Amino acid sequence: MPVEITWWGHATCTVEDSGTRVLTDPLFARRLAHLRRRRGALPTERARAADLVLVSHLHADHLHVPSLAALPPGTRVLVPRGARRAVPALRRLTGLRITEIGPGEEATHGDLVVRAVTAAHDGRRLPVGPRHIPALGFVVNGEARTYFAGDTGLFEGMAAEVGRVDVALLPVGGWGPFLGHGHLDAGRAAEAAARLAPGCAVPVHFGTYWPIGMDGVRPHEFYSPGDEFVRLTAARAPEVAVHLLGHGESVRPEVDR
Repeated sequence: MPVEITWWGHATCTVEDSGTRVLTDPLFARRLAHLRRRRGALPTERARAADLVLVSHLHADHLHVPSLAALPPGTRVLVPRGARRAVPALRRLTGLRITEIGPGEEATHGDLVVRAVTAAHDGRRLPVGPRHIPALGFVVNGEARTYFAGDTGLFEGMAAEVGRVDVALLPVGGWGPFLGHGHLDAGRAAEAAARLAPGCAVPVHFGTYWPIGMDGVRPHEFYSPGDEFVRLTAARAPEVAVHLLGHGESVRPEVDR
């Protein structure tokens, strides 16, 4: 099988392709500030076994310094250009090989070529930080082409910039009862699937973290986005197979190369 996808929760996935394990936005915490992990066990030690890590943007639930510090020494990490200046704690992770990358740039790792693409999202380190730090998506090109969207809204030219992909890892929700600008909900993610026309899609970034004390506030925004994405994609892009994974589950999608 050319590619295996494992969803660990939130935006954390392992993409195994061409003998290389690629980990996205690692977040291994039970609690992050006002958020707690409400569903899914913490990722196992197997999740930390990565050859290459992709960090999409500087928000703390995507660039989580303690989770990066838990990676094996020597792990290569791709971060948005300017990240080390904006997040000084990155400079203390001397055991990692950190490479900055911007939209349109490529990095090679083993038999994989990883291309950074635009994401329509505020990529700075909140609550303050340089506004010009880009948020990224990534296209991992090996035996399959896998698009990890990070956090993004829909944007003009999305399909043209991402290009043809076999697998799309699409955010379909968030960590609170309301989604701000620069995010995909289930409906917008289904529209993204229709525009991108991948062979298959895996919904991520939902049903994992939720603000403490807000369990009863709009709970459907926590539980339903994955199922809603399945339903809406079937209506808007029936040619796209959707794999709705549970935390820690894997899929080996069929890829037509």
